[in-house]
Amino acid sequence: MTRIFVPDVLISEVGPRDGLQSVKATMPTADKLRWIDALAAAGLREIEVASFVPAQLLPQMADAAQVVQHALRHTGVCIMALVPNLRGAQAALQAGAQKLTLPVSASPAHSVANVRKSPEAMVEEVKAVVQLRNDTAPGVPVEVGMSTAFGCTLQGAVPEDDVLRLARLLAEAGVDEIGLSDTTGMGNPAQVRRLFQRLFQEVGPLTGSAHLHNTRGLGLANALAAYEAGVRTFDSSLGGLGGCPYAPGASGNVVTEDLVFMFEAMGVSTGIDLPWLMAAREPLQAGLPGEPLYGMTPEAGLPKGWVIPSNSR
Repeated sequence: MTRIFVPDVLISEVGPRDGLQSVKATMPTADKLRWIDALAAAGLREIEVASFVPAQLLPQMADAAQVVQHALRHTGVCIMALVPNLRGAQAALQAGAQKLTLPVSASPAHSVANVRKSPEAMVEEVKAVVQLRNDTAPGVPVEVGMSTAFGCTLQGAVPEDDVLRLARLLAEAGVDEIGLSDTTGMGNPAQVRRLFQRLFQEVGPLTGSAHLHNTRGLGLANALAAYEAGVRTFDSSLGGLGGCPYAPGASGNVVTEDLVFMFEAMGVSTGIDLPWLMAAREPLQAGLPGEPLYGMTPEAGLPKGWVIPSNSR
């Protein structure tokens, strides 16, 4: 019997959505498809490839349906799309998206700026999306990423009890996963560990990904704290591309290359080939010439004697 290798953690690459919608330039579709192909070749098993929003709001995502349909050719990769509302969910499911993720902010100020609705109104939108999924695509998971869970540049501190209350409402709405996002890079390791531990206590196995930013240099430390709290899914972006256009100062997703190196060096398998992953920077740079890319591992290179772990693919 052939044994199927299951990595210890799931790295969810969000660059083609989160990264591209956060830069001014619009990557040509052909380059976008080459980049997604390179990410899949490196062993990424989940890629957030698009956001289904009106093209006049985010022209970078005008080709969302075409991108999803191209990405579906990669077997063994979950093709995910962000949808802010029911209309976006309908379009994403029609395009063939295999997983939907909705942004629900724990900060009322950020929620209004981001989706023009209160957190409570977004819960109702989530219920409508879950119902649509149940009726038309029962095999498609619905995930919520709770934005500004660790602080908000518009509101300031976000009480943990508010985050957990919102998580309970989302669990009752029928979502499959509830992740926490450090949208503004205000989180610290003690806070990340504590809040994820509380989330596990509140919603148990519905606890989803850690979406962390490196705005103040704590991205990897926060990822390690989340791992120690029991999190096994981590969002990141190749080259650290991205942020949040509706949260001032929210720069810098955790760099996928550095995150993968940290876990692999620790003996925590990701299923990702690091040299191939770093090679995926080429189509990204070709599609966004002049856009700065980040990452300590690509700059320094792999250590002398580094051997790709035999269990990494």
